[in-house]
Amino acid sequence: MGFAELFVRDDGEPGSNRDSPESNSASGLVSTLIPNLIIAAIFITLFLIFRRKFQRVYAPRTYIDSLGDERRTPAPSNGFFGWIKDFRTIDDKFILDHQSIDGYLFVRFFKLIVIISFIGCCVTWPVLFPVNATGGAGKTQLDLLSMSNVKDYKRYYAHAIVSCVFQFIVMVIIARESFYTVNIRQAYRRSPWGASRLSSKTILFTNVPKTIGQTTLFEMFPGVVHAWVASDCKDLMELVEDRDDTAFKLEAAEIQLSRDANDNRMKHAKGKKKAYKGQETAETSQWCNPKDRPTHKLKFLIGKKVDTIDYGRQHLAEIIPKIQKEQDKHWNGQGDLVGAVFLEFDTQKSAQDAWQLMQDRKTKPNNKMAARQLGVLPGEVVWDNLKINTSMHWIRWLAATAFISVMIIFWAVPVAFVGLISNINYLTGRFTWLEWINSIPPAILGVITGLLPVIMLAVLMALVPIICRAMAKIAGWVTLSQVELQTQSWYFVFQVVQVFLITTFASAATAVIDAVINDPSSVLTLLSENLPKASNFYINYFILFGLSAFAGTLLNIGGFVTVVLLGRILPGKTPRRIFQKLTTLSAPMWGSEFPKWVNLGVIALSYSGIAPLVLGFSCIGLGLIYLAYRYNFLYTYETNIDTKGAAYQRALQQLMTGVYLSLGCLIGLFAIATGEDRTALGPLIIEAVMFGFTILFHVSIRTALKHHETRIAYADLGYPVTDLETGPEKNATTTNGSSPIPVPKPTRIPAFLLRFLDPAKNSTSALSHALAPFYQNPQAPLASDVAKRAFFNPAITSPTPVIWIVRDEMGISAREVINTGKAVPGLTITDEQATFNEKNKVEWEGVETGKATLAPIYEEKIHY
Repeated sequence: MGFAELFVRDDGEPGSNRDSPESNSASGLVSTLIPNLIIAAIFITLFLIFRRKFQRVYAPRTYIDSLGDERRTPAPSNGFFGWIKDFRTIDDKFILDHQSIDGYLFVRFFKLIVIISFIGCCVTWPVLFPVNATGGAGKTQLDLLSMSNVKDYKRYYAHAIVSCVFQFIVMVIIARESFYTVNIRQAYRRSPWGASRLSSKTILFTNVPKTIGQTTLFEMFPGVVHAWVASDCKDLMELVEDRDDTAFKLEAAEIQLSRDANDNRMKHAKGKKKAYKGQETAETSQWCNPKDRPTHKLKFLIGKKVDTIDYGRQHLAEIIPKIQKEQDKHWNGQGDLVGAVFLEFDTQKSAQDAWQLMQDRKTKPNNKMAARQLGVLPGEVVWDNLKINTSMHWIRWLAATAFISVMIIFWAVPVAFVGLISNINYLTGRFTWLEWINSIPPAILGVITGLLPVIMLAVLMALVPIICRAMAKIAGWVTLSQVELQTQSWYFVFQVVQVFLITTFASAATAVIDAVINDPSSVLTLLSENLPKASNFYINYFILFGLSAFAGTLLNIGGFVTVVLLGRILPGKTPRRIFQKLTTLSAPMWGSEFPKWVNLGVIALSYSGIAPLVLGFSCIGLGLIYLAYRYNFLYTYETNIDTKGAAYQRALQQLMTGVYLSLGCLIGLFAIATGEDRTALGPLIIEAVMFGFTILFHVSIRTALKHHETRIAYADLGYPVTDLETGPEKNATTTNGSSPIPVPKPTRIPAFLLRFLDPAKNSTSALSHALAPFYQNPQAPLASDVAKRAFFNPAITSPTPVIWIVRDEMGISAREVINTGKAVPGLTITDEQATFNEKNKVEWEGVETGKATLAPIYEEKIHY
C-alpha cells in the first residue's frame, strides 16, 4: 500500500478520508485490520506447513556444513507449539554467539522499541485518554482519544507534563542502551577470539606518500609485523574478469554439449531420434550433432561467431600465463602504488595504540597519512577508492551529500506523479481536457489506476537505498561497512522527511484545503485540529507493517519462489549454480534495513503526546516484527557486512529524532493555540524548557559516550581506567616508551547518574565473561600462505576457477575433462558429484545432505 492510496476516498477525492464531518477512523481501522489479519493468518499457516518440508528456505543454518559446526543452529522443533517452545528456551544472545553482533543488536532494536512503546502506553494512556475523551470538541471514534478532541486549552498542561515525563524516560533508556552498546561492542572485540583475529590487529591507512618505504612504516609504529602496500590493479582486474567470464562460458558450454547428447540418447531410446553414427570421431560421439555445438559472439550482436568450447580453451591457454605474470609483478611489489597500506600489528593492543596516536593532531606523525579503519576485513575493502586522498574524499562527500539532499527534497515530485495516476478519476472530473482518459476500456484503466501506481511506488522506494549506496561509494568511503553506515545516515533522513513528515503534513493539509480556500486566515487553527487526526494513518501503517511484514518475513516469499518454485520449474543449468543457490543465504543490508524501522520508532515517539493510541499499535506491530526477525536470524540469515555493532549505535542516536519531533510538534500546536487563548502559554513554556533540556542532555550523553569509549580503549592499552579518571593533571601518557597519547577527559555526568546509565552488570568485563565459550578461545593461527595474501587486492591472489561439469553415461564428460586439461595447462576441470537425472536435469548430491564442503568448487570461509 502506497502513500497515494492511503489518502484517497472511494470516490477518488484526495484527502477525503480525513475531511468528512463524521470520523471514519474506526471503520478505516477495521477495513485495514481484517484483510491484513486474514492474509497474515494464511501466510503463517503456510509457513508452519512449509518450514518442515523446505529446510533450505526456512532453516538453512541448521544443516549446511559450510557455516562451521560451532556456528550452526540446532534444528527447530516441529509444530506450532514446538516453535513457541524454541522461542521461550533460546535466548536472543544465541544470535550473538552463533551469527553476528550486528544481527543480535538488530533484533535487540525491535525489543527496545517494544519496551519503549509499552512504557509509553503505561505513562500516557491513564492520563491522556480521559483528558482527550472528555475534551468536548465533539470528535468521534478514534479521534475521540487524540488531542484534536480537546477544546479547553487548560487541559494542555496534561499533555505537556506527560510528554516531558515520557520523553525523559525515553532519553534515559536510549542513553543506557548506548552505554550497553559500547560495552558489548568492546567485549566482542576484546574477547580472546576477537582479539586474535588478523583483522582486529590491522589498520588501513590512505594518503600514504609513495616515497615511504616498508622500513619507514615499520619504524613509524611500534609492533608492526607485516605491511601490505596497495597497488593499482586496474589492468589485472580486467584480465581476471575476462578469464573468469571465459571459464564460466566454457563450463556452461561443456555441460550443454553433454546435455544435448544425453537428450538425443534418451529420445533415441524412445524411438524418437536417430543416432549420429556417421559423425562419430575422437571429438564427437554418436549422440552429438556437430551443428548443435555451443557457440557465441565475441561482441554483442556484431561480433564474430565462434565455437564456445574451442575458443574458451584457446583463450584461457593464452590469458592464464599473462595473469600469472601480472600477479607475480604485484605480489613482488613492482606494481604502481595507490597510496594505501594495510599494517598488521603483533597484538590488538599495539594496533589500538597506533590508532589512538593517529586520532589526535598533537600525537599524529608529521605526515599526511590518514588512519581510515581499525579492524578492517579483507572482503569489505572498496579497492577502487584507496587511491582517493583525504581532501578529495571530503570534497566528494560534500558533493554526494548535496545530491542526496536535493533528491530527498524533490523525491516528492515522482511520488506525487504516482498519486496523480491513482487519482485519474478525480482529475478527469476537475479538468475537462483529461476527459479522453474515460474512453479507455475499464479493465485497462483499472490496471493503470490500481496496480500501476503500486508497482511504480514500490520501484521508487526501492531505488532510494540503491542510489544512497552508490553515492556513498562515489564519496570515497574505503570499506563496505563505512558505505553501509553512510547509506544508513542518508536513507534515515529520507525516511523521516519523505515517509513521515511530508506524509503527515500532506495528510493534514489535504483535509483542510477547501476550508483554507474559503478562509485563508484559518490555516493554523485548522492544521492544529487536523494534525492529530493524521495519526489515524499511522495506526493503519503499524497494522500494515506489523501484520504484513511479520507474516511476509516468516513466509520468506522471495526465498520460497526462488528456491522452491523456480528451482523446480527452472532448475540450475550447472552444478555451480546449484551449489551457489544452496550455500548463499539471505543477508540483510544494514544501511537500508535500520532506517525504515528506526523511522517507525520515530513515528511512535512523535505521536506519543498527540495521539497516544499509536503507541499501542507500535508495541504490537513491532513486537510481531521482532518475532519474525528473531526467527530469521536464528535459522535463515547470514551476515555479509560486519559493522561490529556500529549500525545499531547509530540507530540509537537516530531514534532521538523522535524525541525532538514529539516536543517540536507539541510546541507548534501549543504556539498555535496561544493565538486563540493565552492559557496555552503555560504548556508552551513547559515544552520549550523541556526541549532545551533535551538538547543539553543529548549533548552531554554523546560527550560522555565518546569519553567512555576512549577510556575503554585505554584499558586495552593496559592503563587502569580509575587512574585515568583521577589523573587529569597529566596531559599525556607515554606508551611503548616513545609515543605520547593524550589522557581522555573525565565525564561531567554525576557519578550516581553514570552508575545508573552504565551499571556494573553491563560493564565490558562482565559482558566479556558472559560471551559464549566460542569467544573465550583464541582463533587458531591462519596458515602462513593464507595470512600473507590476506590484504592483497583479490585480483592478485585470484586462482583460475575450477571447471565443474556434469558426468554422463556416454563418456563425453570424461573425454572433455581430458581434452580440456591438455589444451589449457594449469586449468582444473572435473565431472565429480554432478549427474543428469531421468529428466535430463542437472543434479548435485550435496543438495539433500547440505555437504557443501565436498563440492569441487568449495572454498573454505576464512575468518580474518
